[in-house]
Amino acid sequence: MSLWAQLRPDDRGLVVAVIQHAETDQVLMVGYMNEEALAATLERRRVTFFSRSRQTLWEKGEQSGNTLHLEDVRVDCDGDALLVRAHPVGPTCHTGTTSCFFRHVDASESATLHADDGPPPPTDDMLERVFATVLQRKAGGGTTQAEGKSYVRSLLQGGAEKISAKIREEADELCRAIAGETADRVAAEAADLLFHALVGLAHRDVHLREVSAVLAQRFGRSGIDEKASRKRS
Repeated sequence: MSLWAQLRPDDRGLVVAVIQHAETDQVLMVGYMNEEALAATLERRRVTFFSRSRQTLWEKGEQSGNTLHLEDVRVDCDGDALLVRAHPVGPTCHTGTTSCFFRHVDASESATLHADDGPPPPTDDMLERVFATVLQRKAGGGTTQAEGKSYVRSLLQGGAEKISAKIREEADELCRAIAGETADRVAAEAADLLFHALVGLAHRDVHLREVSAVLAQRFGRSGIDEKASRKRS
């Protein structure tokens, strides 16, 4: 491929690939690509690496479902490293954290590594993780019950009618909680409504990031003006 001819891989035929969140700019992980891995990444639009230990290609998330959807690729000035901007589905690190870079170096002279479980996932990342699980269930992966049944799959099998009925039910329960129940109940009912809305998105093959894009377009704009523009169109 013409792009690979412009790079300067090491003596193993590899270049470093730094993965960055396309929306937040957070560094998620570092991997290695050979010519075939880069070609697969560009063609499939899913980030693919070359495993140095197994000596084979591997697509990020092929087992866990926590894939990285390609936004774009940039090459550094020396041509020996790539900056790959991607949209993550679920946590990127195998430990369950958003990024592999969650351990801190102490500022003391000893410069010891402070290992912990990583920061709690931010709210939007938790929604991504839940949505990733919903997509796994839709694809037939994972079970949540001893007999192999899945609540998500039962909703999806029921189609739009069953999913919509649950969304209406949960919306009504949230409204009643807002009107006169505790803050904990409001949070719980809101979580139920969001969860079933995510199932509805999965049913229609609409990704959570598409919803985020709509919100981003509306962000910083008067809600009154935004609604008025919709009526005119």
